[in-house]
Amino acid sequence: MAHYYTNNIDLKSQETKIPFDYRDHHLTFVSDFGVFSKDRVDYGSRVLLECMNISSSHQSLLDVGCGYGTLGISLKKEYPWLHVEMVDVNERAVHLANESIQLNGVDDIEAYVSSIYENVSHCFDVIVSNPPIRAGKKVVFDILEKAYDHLNNQGELVIVIQKKQGAPSAKKKMEEVFGNCEIVKRDKGYFILKSIKH
Repeated sequence: MAHYYTNNIDLKSQETKIPFDYRDHHLTFVSDFGVFSKDRVDYGSRVLLECMNISSSHQSLLDVGCGYGTLGISLKKEYPWLHVEMVDVNERAVHLANESIQLNGVDDIEAYVSSIYENVSHCFDVIVSNPPIRAGKKVVFDILEKAYDHLNNQGELVIVIQKKQGAPSAKKKMEEVFGNCEIVKRDKGYFILKSIKH
């Protein structure tokens, strides 16, 4: 059984379109078998997006574990000045994210294959992630720890994670790495956590 956080090229393909409204934007995402939350935008991503308030002083954003592009594309629509990059280990997810980029008519945004930050070559003002919990704690903690080295000074890491899937330990890890971690919101067991690089 292959999971969405692995690269399985043998899955059958049947692309579908998912409509999604974010603030005043009507978006459409292209989904398929073998990606996370293939039938609808997941609740955790919705909660994270509703909490986002990106300052005009922030110019760049990285979406880690982007899936078909929900976070990166939605935030690009709302904050059009951002340079956005999206990464995922799953080639199908990256292909779908790039299709969704074209479908939603956004520029200065790209998706590419990367195992966490492996192929990420520079730093960002904002990193967002709905981390792949089923990939295990090591992967999740790698996303949190290594974010520090991929953020500019005053840059923010914002993640969504369920309490039962490790929100308390993720908060502790973020406090260790950044020296701070704010619980931005709790909603039906989902925690939005934010750390700032000082």
